[in-house]
Amino acid sequence: MSEETHPSTHPPLPPTTEDDRVSWLRLLRSRRVGPATFHRLMSEHGSADAAIDALPGVARDAGVEDYKICPLGVIEAELRAGKAAGARLISCRHADYPEFLKQISDAPPLLWCIGDSSILQRPMIGLVGARNASSLGTRMAKSLAADLAARGFVITSGLARGVDTAAHLASLEGGTVAVMAGGVDVIYPAENTRLAHQIAETGVRVSEQPIGLIPQARHFPSRNRLISGMAQAVVVVEAAAKSGSLITARNALDQGREVMAVPGHPFDARASGCNMLIRDGAHLVRNAADIIDALPEVQAPEVQPDLPLEVPQKAPPERSLRETAALHDQILRRLGPSPLAEDQLIRDLSAPARSVAPVLLDLELDGHITRQPGGLLSLAR
Repeated sequence: MSEETHPSTHPPLPPTTEDDRVSWLRLLRSRRVGPATFHRLMSEHGSADAAIDALPGVARDAGVEDYKICPLGVIEAELRAGKAAGARLISCRHADYPEFLKQISDAPPLLWCIGDSSILQRPMIGLVGARNASSLGTRMAKSLAADLAARGFVITSGLARGVDTAAHLASLEGGTVAVMAGGVDVIYPAENTRLAHQIAETGVRVSEQPIGLIPQARHFPSRNRLISGMAQAVVVVEAAAKSGSLITARNALDQGREVMAVPGHPFDARASGCNMLIRDGAHLVRNAADIIDALPEVQAPEVQPDLPLEVPQKAPPERSLRETAALHDQILRRLGPSPLAEDQLIRDLSAPARSVAPVLLDLELDGHITRQPGGLLSLAR
């Protein structure tokens, strides 16, 4: 798609040196810079160092005074902690970075990994479900995970109690991916400490969060978008009508992944979410064959070669202060507390994406709008 209709979402430069890694991490850890903002800044400025230099001015233009870049000492401490934990930092241009994850608009620029990161290049199926899974749900998760692993698929899940735990245990031998809500070195729940170590021996644990971060409630939706983003499909085994598993399913739909669900008894609240998904068009799953049969024949994109350190970037068109203020007002009037897809907003504005992207960044840095997983925008609360 041309740049007139969709902004560039991937950075032009791979971190090829230690200094580059520090710069990437420093930009990413700076206040109000999430993955989507990181990609936009890199696209506009061509390198992390240039984006860091420009960030205080961008914030000042958006009305944020005394904006502070993440201190260099914080980044150096994170890198030391990662090394001490046996973790490895890979970028979105690294050969081991999951191919399908590159396709989402808010792909993490950097991932911490503990274990064999090469497993991330194999075809993956996300398998999620209830923490308070029933006996039947646990058995089903184990059966699906074991059969899929035997057929060459890697199971990705969230290391939570219940279905996640069953899926990881059943696919240990073939390699499994645990996506962590907190730091890759922080095991949650603690009861899965042994399982987490086993995963690191035969599979891999991954996280986009800083080393040592204790997971909080707000981190789990972001974690869920990675589970679905890495996978060709997401299978929900048991889920209540309102659950994190349904967030993962919605992320999967937004990301263009297949969504599948195991049906359950109408009287069982743990099955209500799965039954709703099937009612709304999700593939019904009885066994691993149902999953494989429903998979689209998708050809993952080839790994792009590392680009040179400097790539000329087309400058966004100049706008007057009046035009900028008018665009600010149009965006804020179109957004509300309910999330709206960025693509849809750009279409509603009938403006080139390269003109809208810098204004969205200004509003995000100013705290007027919030960027959510799946390329969604809403007014900040």
